[in-house]
Amino acid sequence: DGYRNTNLYQGGREANQDDYRYQDGNYEGYAPNDGYYRGGDEPTQEEDAQSDVTEGHDEDDEVYEGEYQGIPHPDDIKEKQKKRAPAVDDDYRDRADLMAERMEDEEQLAHQYENIIEECGHGRFQWTLFFVLGLALMADGVEVFVVGFVLPSAEKDMCLSSSNKGMLGLIVYLGMMVGAVLLGGLADKLGRKQCLIISLAINAAFALLSSFVQGYGFFLFCRLISGLGIGGSLPIVFAYFSEFLSREKRGEHLSWLCMFWMIGGIFASAMAWSIIPHYGWGFSMGTKYHFHSWRVFVLVCALPCIASLLALKFMPESPRFLLEIGKHDEAWMILKQVHDTNMRAKGEPEKVFTVSYIKTPKQVDEFIEIQSSTGTWYQRWLVRITTTLKQVWDNVLYCLTARYRMNTLMLAVVWFTMALSYYGLIVWFPDMIRYLQDEAYESRVKIFDEEEVSHFTFNFTLENQIHRNGEYRNDKFIGMKFKEVRFEDSLFEECYFEDVTSTETFFENCTIISTVFYNTDLYEHKFINCRLINSTFMKEKEGCHLDFEEDNDFLIYLVSFLGSLSVLPGNIISALLMDKIGRIKMIGGSMLISAVCCFFLFFGNSESAMIGWQCLFCGASIAAWNALDVITVELYPTDKRATAFGILNGLCKFGAILGNSIFASFVGITKVVPILLASSALVGGGLLALRLPETRDQVLM
Repeated sequence: DGYRNTNLYQGGREANQDDYRYQDGNYEGYAPNDGYYRGGDEPTQEEDAQSDVTEGHDEDDEVYEGEYQGIPHPDDIKEKQKKRAPAVDDDYRDRADLMAERMEDEEQLAHQYENIIEECGHGRFQWTLFFVLGLALMADGVEVFVVGFVLPSAEKDMCLSSSNKGMLGLIVYLGMMVGAVLLGGLADKLGRKQCLIISLAINAAFALLSSFVQGYGFFLFCRLISGLGIGGSLPIVFAYFSEFLSREKRGEHLSWLCMFWMIGGIFASAMAWSIIPHYGWGFSMGTKYHFHSWRVFVLVCALPCIASLLALKFMPESPRFLLEIGKHDEAWMILKQVHDTNMRAKGEPEKVFTVSYIKTPKQVDEFIEIQSSTGTWYQRWLVRITTTLKQVWDNVLYCLTARYRMNTLMLAVVWFTMALSYYGLIVWFPDMIRYLQDEAYESRVKIFDEEEVSHFTFNFTLENQIHRNGEYRNDKFIGMKFKEVRFEDSLFEECYFEDVTSTETFFENCTIISTVFYNTDLYEHKFINCRLINSTFMKEKEGCHLDFEEDNDFLIYLVSFLGSLSVLPGNIISALLMDKIGRIKMIGGSMLISAVCCFFLFFGNSESAMIGWQCLFCGASIAAWNALDVITVELYPTDKRATAFGILNGLCKFGAILGNSIFASFVGITKVVPILLASSALVGGGLLALRLPETRDQVLM
């Protein structure tokens, strides 16, 4: 036991000069190639270069998992001391030489890591991580649908204008765009697990808070920060999971992971359908604070994020990331955990993890820790934050260097065109269905001309009516509702309105004489060019008022539910064929088929036709999304992977904002512009995608 010197063991690992690998029971050594003379007689025989790591046994032949059991030989100690000496000279070496050495190390690590992952196998550990990260991806899918579902109720609850409604719909995408770039970049510096926990915690905290706040401004701020959190999770999830997958499994299982986005959409649609219409599922505190059922829906939609956050606490950091930053021992322990977990699940617990040493790249960038006695605490934190952000910015610029510039620009165009057409049409479909419904509703309007009513009590609902040139004398309107009612050029004399609520109801060019309005929501803006003579408004209703029977359209929930469910066949097909036909053909083929589907929208003149074409479009386009996720992960090295994914996903969200704004502005005006814009963007992006390099046969760098 006295010879088990852990410090010596760790020092040897940090030296990072030799790469010992266990192959067929033998250790293969690599001579240092840094060009420096190492005086003295160096052992050249293979047995002198054997690794000190052996499997430990006690008297009962029990294996100590993960414990270092080697006894260092005196010659090995001298050798390690020699290997430490040249590290001092790195300060005098050209940075280009150091980077070249690091790139060579990364290439060796990539091939060795692929062999290690194959030895660990694919089993219980990967499936556990699959469901944990799937919940995070599900939370992202839910976030996209939440605002659209609560908007009809929130606009009444918060008295939102049309401009405020539009801002609320776009603010989530804005947060996602910023979060993808910022948190994706941080994941390459701080670690996948740590940044994913930060991302999910931000989303969960502000999503829960948004369900309780009453003011529009604070609600908007909470949804912005919530979107920032969940936007950062998407690039981290794919980078994280890909680093536990072998080359043969990567395309297929990343595609299966994408199914959780679909599950998130189905979950949000089902919860909206079952919760929002139930007005009684809430509570009130006085007259100012109301917690309506749509707020319960927002609360429930935070559950997938919270579940993923809790489960992630029990998962390890990516060993590929740890190796990239030189933490060999931690990475080795995690890989051994993966191996042992999978072997126990397969009924082979006696199978030994044979990897003894893993290549770690040359560490070029150094982060100097500031001593606690240096400056004030906020100065130290300011230095740490600015240093980290500078490293993130350097990573962003690296993605545009000569080596990756062309791939980055082509991927950016493909991501943008895909997002512009997909998210634009996803918003356009429900708006068109709602427009068709409004047209059908208006066609059933009832018109009353020159009616004369006196001494009558109205205590029932008037809906979808137009009253022209009428005269109402000594009438009472008590405890009733007006829905889509217009009074034009009419006379109200000595009438009495009490406890009246109205939706889209207006008085135009009317004369109102000696009339009392008590406890109504007939505000001033509802009287257009009217003459009010000796009329009184008493105790007007405060706030806005929900009418769930009218404002919440079940068909919109059904459309979103069917749209999410329709991507299931596309998900299955893309997962099964991703590694057979390749990523490039999958992207190009899917985008071109989706473009063809857009042209059929010219024939969508009814609600059922629009629903059918939406399902077809979503099912055809999902394969392109899955392949884009896979190829983006595979085209970039480990220390730039999440950063590049974050940049491209942020650009995707920018395309979503433009698509939502452009396509929504043409609803009810013309179908030609949205259809031609979407189809041309898909064709251009699909053809450009065919020029990207195929990545299905390459190892993860």
